[in-house]
Amino acid sequence: MKMKATKSLLQSGALALSMLSASVMAAVSADEAAKLGTSLTPVGAEKAGNADGSIPEWTGGLPQNAGAVDAKGFLADPFANEKPLFTITAQNADQYKDKLTPGQQALFKRYPETYKMPVYTTHRTASLPAKVLEDTKYNATNTKLVQGGNGLENFRTANPFPIPQNGLEAIWNHITRYRGGSVRRLVTQATPQPNGSYSLVYFQDEFTFRTSLKDYDGSKPSNVLFYFKQRVTAPARLAGNVLLVHETLDQVKEPRLAWLYNAGQRRVRRAPQVSYDGPGTAADGLRTSDNFDMYNGAPDRYDWKLVGKQELYIPYNSYRLDDPKLKYSDIIKAGHINQDLARYELHRVWHVTATLKQGERHIYAKRDFFIDEDTWQAAEIDHYDGRGTLWRVAEAHSQYYYDKQVPWYTLETLYDVLSGRYLALGMKNEEKQAYDFNYSASESDYTPAALRQSGVR
Repeated sequence: MKMKATKSLLQSGALALSMLSASVMAAVSADEAAKLGTSLTPVGAEKAGNADGSIPEWTGGLPQNAGAVDAKGFLADPFANEKPLFTITAQNADQYKDKLTPGQQALFKRYPETYKMPVYTTHRTASLPAKVLEDTKYNATNTKLVQGGNGLENFRTANPFPIPQNGLEAIWNHITRYRGGSVRRLVTQATPQPNGSYSLVYFQDEFTFRTSLKDYDGSKPSNVLFYFKQRVTAPARLAGNVLLVHETLDQVKEPRLAWLYNAGQRRVRRAPQVSYDGPGTAADGLRTSDNFDMYNGAPDRYDWKLVGKQELYIPYNSYRLDDPKLKYSDIIKAGHINQDLARYELHRVWHVTATLKQGERHIYAKRDFFIDEDTWQAAEIDHYDGRGTLWRVAEAHSQYYYDKQVPWYTLETLYDVLSGRYLALGMKNEEKQAYDFNYSASESDYTPAALRQSGVR
């Protein structure tokens, strides 16, 4: 199947599939917004299934009681009894190439004997809390890009552009998507050698949107979108180092603010390098700062183009990868993660390309984004170097935290198809707690002064 723009979403010129021009700033009309919850889902996906039924109609997602939640917060797999419909391998990949990204095809060529994609029945599991959906509908007719597109105005909570008119609006949906309001998580990161040997870095992350602060005062103007604090807890040589980020909403008015606490020096310093292609924390050079969460930060260094929609096999409902019975050694293997634990489904995605602007600098000259229509999460991203060579392939194994109505990632992978190494981020199988969506924080917990206390070894 060739990539195609979805005709039902291109009526009345509502979606101009082109790069953002300075004049394209307006929100959609009330008539267009009325499609949300009718022909479109409340977040802007096509409500109907596809022609052959391999993608079903969206009927509201999983209920909050879809499965058991254990004492540590891990979720039962609602599809544990399902078997793969078929498995894509290097031997039959050409048969499915119209539903594979160039990056996925490159992984089959790089690892022809071991890389595989088990494909399961598609389930459109995601939904969001009623208040988030209410704010999404408000955003559709009110939120606008600031001049140049590097920020938002008249924005509430998440999904500023549920009916995107250009690539930049689509990427802002990923950047601002709903992740539970406030959460604490214990996760690990591995950067295996080509032979599969690895050591783990352990993180404690705390993440709070401004409006979810326990001392939030709506009358107090603020340009902060969310606060993020990340403490390294192991290995010993890195333990106690803390990163603090204030992610701004209008990054023209005020760029991202970041600080680092170095436990060895016992000093807090500004960290302007924590952005764009600055090195990712303890990543052995295998990811950039803006590779975290698949993509984050200011989008101003790229020109963005909304190519259209297509159907792809993407990682989805990855509950098996999050099983607390697994050891990290069950997941991390030579070349790539254990693909027997992965689950792929056929879903519609938005295809967005990012091309480095003339005169700007970044190690990635081009990026191809494939964004899930039901969650606005980037599912696959292909990264190209300055010569136009495919360099790194990002795959996000996602799950829907149905008890809290939060779509998010189980595991992020970033494969370097040139060196044969990769990075895996987000595993929590052996940790004492899964994501804590009941985490409560105040603004004072996210100040530079609070970093020293956070960094106590």
